[in-house]
Amino acid sequence: MSFSNCPAGFKALSRFCAKTAVARVVYEATGAYHRGLERALGAHLPLVKVNPLQARRFAQAQGVRAKTDAVDAKMLAQMGNAFALEPDEPASKIQLDLKELRAFRSGLIKDRTSIMNRLKTQTLSITRRQSKARLAQVDKQIAEISAEIGRLISSCDTLAHSMKILRSIPDIGAVCAATILIEMPEIGMLDRKQVASLTGLAPMARQSGQWRGKSFIQGGRKIVRDALYMPALVAMSILHDSCDYGWN
Repeated sequence: MSFSNCPAGFKALSRFCAKTAVARVVYEATGAYHRGLERALGAHLPLVKVNPLQARRFAQAQGVRAKTDAVDAKMLAQMGNAFALEPDEPASKIQLDLKELRAFRSGLIKDRTSIMNRLKTQTLSITRRQSKARLAQVDKQIAEISAEIGRLISSCDTLAHSMKILRSIPDIGAVCAATILIEMPEIGMLDRKQVASLTGLAPMARQSGQWRGKSFIQGGRKIVRDALYMPALVAMSILHDSCDYGWN
């Protein structure tokens, strides 16, 4: 069967799944294109989101080299069955709204960077004037989106409490803390090793026999990793200064 990625398609998929007992609905993370499915059916069907690279590697391990919609659907179903994948915890409406706001804010930040870069090379008064006007508009939009993110987090007692804890960590600002809460809702339910692995900060060992390769990080949630980059630099600088001056 094939269903359109739209509200009508989601309803048709729901009716199709209602005809039998469905253990899981496995789908690949596809950026903005899977969010509608999550919003519409997250609370009604046992959805399981998988990494596209891992899904492809699973297909290759089965000796499947072809890639079509039908082949992918079959491989995803087999992958879910082989690993007995558990359905994801349905995201709340506020969590989905926050993810959309964060993604939109990230786009505005990129727009602002592009405008500022163009301003450095523009010499005509008309282009500079319009760029500055656009820059002011983007700054206003960023402020509005940031305020809405803050309002939504404050409206939820659990998120507000988690935000307070994160903000108590030195050098973790409001944007970084909000990004962690939005993109890693599991925070607080995992131990530090699981958090490091989920973020993609756990070093991957490379060993074979007597050979010892250099460990490196990979995978994980890049958005969270990027948000932690500057706070980590500041923390390293403070640690370095404290060592220089003999602070404890």
